[in-house]
Amino acid sequence: MHPKVFVSHASEDKERFVIDFSTKLRENGVDAWLDKWEMLPGDSLVDKIFEEGLKEAQAVIIVLSNYSIKKPWVREELNASIVSKLSKGTKIIPIVLDDCEVPQSLTSTLWEPIPDLENYDQNFKRVLSSIFGATDKPALGKAPAHTQSVYYEIGGLTKADNLILKESCEYIIQNDDTMVNPESLFGDGDKLGFSRAEIKDCIEVLEQNGYLDVSRYFGSRDTYSCYYKVTTFGLDNFARTYIPDYSETLDKAVSLIVNERINSNTGIQEKTGKPIVIINHILDVLESNDHVKLSKTLDGMVQIYNVSVSLRRALA
Repeated sequence: MHPKVFVSHASEDKERFVIDFSTKLRENGVDAWLDKWEMLPGDSLVDKIFEEGLKEAQAVIIVLSNYSIKKPWVREELNASIVSKLSKGTKIIPIVLDDCEVPQSLTSTLWEPIPDLENYDQNFKRVLSSIFGATDKPALGKAPAHTQSVYYEIGGLTKADNLILKESCEYIIQNDDTMVNPESLFGDGDKLGFSRAEIKDCIEVLEQNGYLDVSRYFGSRDTYSCYYKVTTFGLDNFARTYIPDYSETLDKAVSLIVNERINSNTGIQEKTGKPIVIINHILDVLESNDHVKLSKTLDGMVQIYNVSVSLRRALA
């Protein structure tokens, strides 16, 4: 499709601007209608201009100058363009060459001033974009990951702190690895849309509030220079906030321990189908509340060797 554009102008502006500008339009796929090219001796001015030129135009370029604002023909073409705009949405594009008075009917339309008739490439590109309905606006990129993450409030934490804790907990659950290397997990922060400095601050805040147990070592300023574990307190806050059936899993584990006398983490996992990290966490919570006593081995096996009366009563 080649959009048809009518170029309204004064004859005095032809040589100094209009012919060159209209030629550029045609070279760029715009069917520019210019009287010099369209009208032959004997043609009807009214029929050619109003019935052929203006009537079929998708856009009308009004070249405003010290010459054209005084021309009755230009005024007539402008009036016809405005009627067409109102009736069928024809676009009007005013181009201002001189420091002239812009007609009142165009004061609410964005003009394209061209102060230098020898150098107007950028002006031409803007007019061309307007004709084709294009824009130089950059395409929308993907929103930062942290704005799309499922997020629930955890008391005392900012959203950034919360998401660092969430990512850390999800990592240890998925990888069955209680130790977190933030360099491997977060890198430069692109994953969540945070800077490295922001993530370092979050780790420090989470440590101060008991969510992380951080071990630091001497390293480059460009690294996090630490690794950490999520504490029982930190994982419990995550589980209660982000795992929908955590309470049911906790109740099920207690029932298995008390009623079915399941006494190992692997046995409870087999019965519940939940990640071993969550089962180990539940056992740690029970032990921290003196409900059970645990024996742990280096290969990850956890044995329950004592169940308190308080846990039996709690279940009853």
